[in-house]
Amino acid sequence: IAKLKETTTAETLGDKTAPIYYTPARLPEPSITFAIEPKTRADEDKIGVAIHKILEEDGALRFSRDAQTKEFLLAGSGQQHIEVVVAKLQKRYNVNLTLKPPKVPYRETIRGKADAEGKHKKQSGGHGQFGVCRIKMEPIERGKGIEFVDDIFGGAIPKNWIPSVEKGIRDSAARGYLAGFPVTDFRAILYDGKYHDVDSSDIAFKIAGSLAFKEAMKQARPALLEPIMNVEVYAPDQYSGDLMGDLSSRRGRISGSETRGHNVVIKGQVPLAEMLSYATDLTSKTQGRASYSMEFSHYDYVPNELAEKVIAAHKAAHGEALVEEEA
Repeated sequence: IAKLKETTTAETLGDKTAPIYYTPARLPEPSITFAIEPKTRADEDKIGVAIHKILEEDGALRFSRDAQTKEFLLAGSGQQHIEVVVAKLQKRYNVNLTLKPPKVPYRETIRGKADAEGKHKKQSGGHGQFGVCRIKMEPIERGKGIEFVDDIFGGAIPKNWIPSVEKGIRDSAARGYLAGFPVTDFRAILYDGKYHDVDSSDIAFKIAGSLAFKEAMKQARPALLEPIMNVEVYAPDQYSGDLMGDLSSRRGRISGSETRGHNVVIKGQVPLAEMLSYATDLTSKTQGRASYSMEFSHYDYVPNELAEKVIAAHKAAHGEALVEEEA
């Protein structure tokens, strides 16, 4: 059959008068993810259409964009699979890509409480800028994000400027405090402030909110969080001890294992930062006879010595201090 323009992988072809439908084969979930980077601006413009066509024919492939790290991610069943796809993109569609290990989407949070003031006052002829806000910050349950509470009483800050304070806090939290990663899982309570009839404005209170947030972070014992993954490894039982030891050396917590015939399934939780090269290591340890699956579980604190390395690496890459946007 030639020139099947509308047909894709896993569809059934048959006679219209006697249709038969075959259930698509169940494909394994991707086991390895790479960040892909277009080599030129022209490649970036073509990547969307080219990847879409490849995805139509390869059901084991996944393509996404990480909202936090802003990276394009390509996931497949192994390093060779991804390399073949990249070669196809270059040969068929003339899209040149560079493969890199994906960045770990760390986050930041607080361990303690804080009470801080943000004051923005500027006078430069004509109208000035004036806004003062006082906030309390406290940690909340993991995964809850950011909660903003308006606890202003008696009109200390007019209602129309309170959203500006919230925006200042949220924008600053998105830019990070320790190492440029979003700050999450905290409650900010706006409880007092001052305004000026002439000089106060949305921008003045946005900046005041941002300054209050930064001041509060100094007091609130900031900490780094990392993604923890649920991991299942499938391998011949002769490798069981070695693989458990390897996962433990990656800061993993083994939750159990079960035997299925001559194979073993090992289950545990491991930080994503320790799993970036696992697919290649697993292949070499088991002569290619093992496989694994991995999915996100939750965020947890990064140990202090490792957190210091992540923060130091960020400062080396971005200068000693985070670049602050005034507005």
